[in-house]
This record gives sequence, C-alpha cells and structure tokens, in this order.
Amino acid sequence: MLQQSPHRRVALVTFNDEVVIYGDGTGTPLTLRDWALVDYDHIWQQGVAYSIPHCIAETHHQLVQRVNDLREHGATCLGPAALASVAMASRYPGSKVILCTDGKANIGLGEMELTPSLPSSLLTPYFYRQLALQAVGSGVIISVITFEGTDCRLADVGRLADATGGRVNIVSIDAVATEIQLASVDNILATGVTATVFAPDGVYFPYEDENNHTLVREIGNVTKGLEITIQFAVKPEFTEVFLQRDTLPFQLQLSFKTRDRQGLTRVITEQRPVTTCSRISAGNLNMAVLGVHCAQLSASLTMEGRVQEAQRQLKARQDLHKQISKQRPFQEEESIYGNWMDTMTTICDDITMESQTLSDEAAKIMYQMKRASSVSNNHNNSSSNTIEIQKKTRRKTKVLMDTM
Repeated sequence: MLQQSPHRRVALVTFNDEVVIYGDGTGTPLTLRDWALVDYDHIWQQGVAYSIPHCIAETHHQLVQRVNDLREHGATCLGPAALASVAMASRYPGSKVILCTDGKANIGLGEMELTPSLPSSLLTPYFYRQLALQAVGSGVIISVITFEGTDCRLADVGRLADATGGRVNIVSIDAVATEIQLASVDNILATGVTATVFAPDGVYFPYEDENNHTLVREIGNVTKGLEITIQFAVKPEFTEVFLQRDTLPFQLQLSFKTRDRQGLTRVITEQRPVTTCSRISAGNLNMAVLGVHCAQLSASLTMEGRVQEAQRQLKARQDLHKQISKQRPFQEEESIYGNWMDTMTTICDDITMESQTLSDEAAKIMYQMKRASSVSNNHNNSSSNTIEIQKKTRRKTKVLMDTM
C-alpha cells in the first residue's frame, strides 16, 4: 500500500480484553475497557472523534513499530473493536475495515460464546446486524479474515462482510499479508446502491417478491467486479397473454452515491423478445450467468436456513449440466461452475435437521459463493474472492486495520 497508495490513511486498532486505538501511530493510543466495551454509543463517539491526520507515507514507520510491539494475550472483544473501527472509517466514505481474528468474540458487545450459532438471519446477534447496517449507511466495507484451525463463528461475524461488500476468508499465517493487501484494494465504485427492477404485470421474482412485478433490492456498497443476478418468472394465468406479444419491457433503475457523496440515478430500459418454443439449444445458454446465479441463490438460501430449497436449486442445476453435457462438451470455465455446485451440494448434505450449523470453513465458502462472479471476471479482477477448500493449521493473533 505504501507504494501503490501512499496518500491513503491507515489506522491500527487491536483487541484482547480491551480495545486499543492506535490510529495512524503518531498520537496517544486510546484504550477502551470494562463498562466501555458494552456501551455502543460511547464506542461510536470515541471512534468518530479519534483523529487520523496523516497518510501512510508519513506514518509507515510508526505503524510498523506499533505492530512489532504487539503481544497476544487475554480475551477477544472483537465486537467493540469492529465498532470503533467502523466509527473511525465512517468519516471517510469508501473506507475499508479489515478485521483479523483467531477466535470468537467472548467479551463486550457481540460476544457469542454463550449463544448457539444458527444459520437463520433472525437469530444472528442483533449487534452484528446493527453494525453492518451502520457501516453500509456510512459507505464502509468490512472484510473478515480468520486463521486456519480456529473456531471464530464465521457464520455470524462474516455477516459484517456479507452485508457491506467485503471479503471473507480463512488463511494461513503465511498468506495473511497477501489477503490484507487484496482486501484493502481501492476498488469501490459506489455506495448506497439501490436497484429497482420494473417488469410487466404478470411477472414475479421467485425467492424475493412473488406477488409484485416490481423488485427493489438494497445492494449497498459496490466494488469492481461485483455481479448481481435476478431471477424472474411468469404467473401461469399470464402465459397465453405474453405469448401473443413479440417483446416484453423491462427497466432497471440504479440509484447510488459517488465517492464524493453525490446522488445519481441510472436508468436502463430494454424490450426482451418472447419465444414460443420452450426448448432452448445448449449452445444458446449462458453458463456463466446460470452458474453465478445458482451459486449466489443457493448460498443465500443456505445461510437463511432454507437448506432444502437450496438443495432443490442445486439439483435442478446439476440436472441441467448433465443434459447439456450430452449435447456438447463443456469448456473449462463451464466445468468450474459445475464444481461449485458439487461443493455446495456436499455442504448442504452435511447440514442435518438436528444441527443446522455451519463450520467456519463451510461458512467461508457460502459467503464467497454469495458474491460469486463469472470465471472470466475473476481472471480480470485480482481482488475477487477465490473459492477453494484449504487444510487447516492453527495460529493466534488479533489485529484490526482500517484503510481510508
């Protein structure tokens, strides 16, 4: 970062049984402990008020010294540290918070050792939902990095990254520097993004709004390479009416804020052709769109606890792959999408009705699948999440950095 973005601000926050805000390393550290670790408003005010006057070109040596002096000990007050960091970053829309932890939060706001981890968003600790919403509203992206061989309840804390557009990954200690570099890439295109899709009456959106032909999706922060898919269908009683038409109108309205907080709206309108033939040749199918959509939808359903629905989606997509493979050979890129489906099917099959919990490794894959992008896009976007299963080793450290 010093070479590529010397004028960006970088701040350091550490946490164990207390939170220490070092900022850019040049000022007096601020320590939060005891009662302060459970006071949301107090932590937010302290974070917003903490000044970060210098860029990394001016503070590099001080930050390196602060990091070298760190020693691991005590508990894990992850929640208060994340809150303070988001508060600091909120002064600079488009900022990023990179949260690194080797254990689950067990003290202060957001502690989760005493509560069971469940996949339903309704049972996710309220603190993490509130913090994610506040981060999105401030144009802050949170990435979550944990270490191989640890149990950090990634299914819960990873929601911070999922909601704000950040990365989720489990790494070895040798790879942590590379992961932080990828997470800190300045790739934010817009914040506060809302997508509104208008379709003809008689069209609906499965798994989102099945009673309305208008869909509003709050996207939040958008980074380079992000792909969003939306599935629509036709109500049976409108089928004959639509078949008598040559085209159907669709309109997409994108409302967003630029990095300098200017509000803009982009409108895209298209007439899409109507076909009377239900059989589509294999050569006309866009496997990238189908693969990305299935990955995103199935992962979302799984994280919401709707595992059986996810399994049905995966089964339908696998059957389609088999049908296409009988008509033509798969290209290498298309085979990768099939591997995604196989991996997700294995995870869903491992989730039993008695214990609908996700391991950190499974949660990492699901969060990465929720933000899956086409293989060709990944090749051109070095900051995209990679989807892979890694072996685990153990390492303990706790550091949290803001990049602004």
